[in-house]
Amino acid sequence: MLITEILARNARMYPAEVALVEREPAKNSRREITWNAFDQDASRFANALMLKGVRKGDKVVHLLMNCLEWLPTYFGIQRTGAWAVPLNFRFEADIILACSLLAEPKVFVFGEEFVERITEIKHKLDKTVRHYVFIGADDACPDFADRYADFIREASNQDPAVAMEITDEAAIYFTSGTTGLPKGVLLTHRCLEHAAYVENRHHNQTHEDNFLCIPPLYHTGAKMHWLGGFIVGARAVILKGAKPQWILEAISEERATIVWLLVPWAHDILIAYENGDLDFSRYRMGQWRLMHIGAQPVPPNLIRAWKKLFPHHQYDTNYGLTECTGPGCVHLGIENTHKIGSIGIPGFDWECRIVDFDGNNLPDGEPGELLVKGPGVMKEYYNNPEASRETVVDGWLHTGDIARKDAEGFYWLVDRKKDLIITGGENVSPVEVEHFFMAHPAIQDIGVIGTPDMRLGEVVTAIIQVKPGKSLSEAEVLAFAEELPRYKRPRIIFFDEVPRNATGKIEKPRLREKFIK
Repeated sequence: MLITEILARNARMYPAEVALVEREPAKNSRREITWNAFDQDASRFANALMLKGVRKGDKVVHLLMNCLEWLPTYFGIQRTGAWAVPLNFRFEADIILACSLLAEPKVFVFGEEFVERITEIKHKLDKTVRHYVFIGADDACPDFADRYADFIREASNQDPAVAMEITDEAAIYFTSGTTGLPKGVLLTHRCLEHAAYVENRHHNQTHEDNFLCIPPLYHTGAKMHWLGGFIVGARAVILKGAKPQWILEAISEERATIVWLLVPWAHDILIAYENGDLDFSRYRMGQWRLMHIGAQPVPPNLIRAWKKLFPHHQYDTNYGLTECTGPGCVHLGIENTHKIGSIGIPGFDWECRIVDFDGNNLPDGEPGELLVKGPGVMKEYYNNPEASRETVVDGWLHTGDIARKDAEGFYWLVDRKKDLIITGGENVSPVEVEHFFMAHPAIQDIGVIGTPDMRLGEVVTAIIQVKPGKSLSEAEVLAFAEELPRYKRPRIIFFDEVPRNATGKIEKPRLREKFIK
């Protein structure tokens, strides 16, 4: 079933029930819409796009911060049969331009936070973009764009009923760009449908659940986790902001049952508890049943500390890539907390393999490249046949991640191929070193990279972010590292903020650019 059809079904079954809530604590703002309003808004936007000439197979760029309009406009694009092209809100103007030139959109939907960036590159987009649609405060709308309310004013709120197949193309999602320029990942409607079933199968969402969504919706992780509740008509809350107080207030006041956190936010909550900055007794959290984390490696020490604070919580971690429609091709499983540290077992309807550089299967325990296969694998990298052929071979997606499988069938992430440090002929996994140091009580975050060395080729270099109110010296770091084998110990140490992207991944290219000199 197309996800647009699932939306229509929810509107028929639960028309007056709240579907989405938007909370913006910084502005003391709260908005909500029902399933019926969600469905009608999607159809109205679809019909408005079609009145402007958008047809099946066209592309519509979608550049918005999380907001109540995000999902209705996304579903509206898909109801036309056009491809939705959500962009990372952290992309600078040159990357927005590169992604848009690749997609060749007819319409460009954007929010007020992006006016300056779009204005800068508009003259290079006008060859393909026929209409710009602005969502935000009226007085911030640039002259070249239509205000959202004006754009949809004459459009019908009835489903345009465009004929579509489950195998049709649905969206282009761009990779995070942590290892180079983003690539356009072409997903089909089947990919999106499968993501909904996978998420629901893994986390057992029912109509009574309530998903608190904090990560950006342009990313496959946030949206595909939301799809698990969407498929059963469950409510969701979009929280704009990730301060610990705001998260706990939203959980308490909205009665959230499922929260997907990124590693930094989980750390912030634990630190707030340690420092006594929040009185947890003030919040109603007994209904909160599941905390899960994905998008980046999760330090086992973090989860042990979390379970100590919230012993009743179910926990899961999910591994995935944009190329496999987000999370779930490997997942720990809420029943497998005894395997914390592992990324888990193949997800629902997924297969996994560990192979050497020649593509041969490796025995249990030996590290190699992780390959995954399932209905969520992308159709291709859009307009990039060479990269597509290298990445998907006989239906198997080459993830570029190094992992190993243990005797019980659980997969353990070692590191990215490109991030492995080779020092004196020995391979060092930055993730392993990062996890080791996250057990230090004064360390809030750490990024580990390799820096060139004339004698050893590379040496382990640590960029350490110290917890607020704590102090840490280089000598203390080196003393703590004595439990590591000598070749894995940092030879160079910097104290600085660790940059992470919007999905929580450490931005290793930025670290290399700043510290490798």
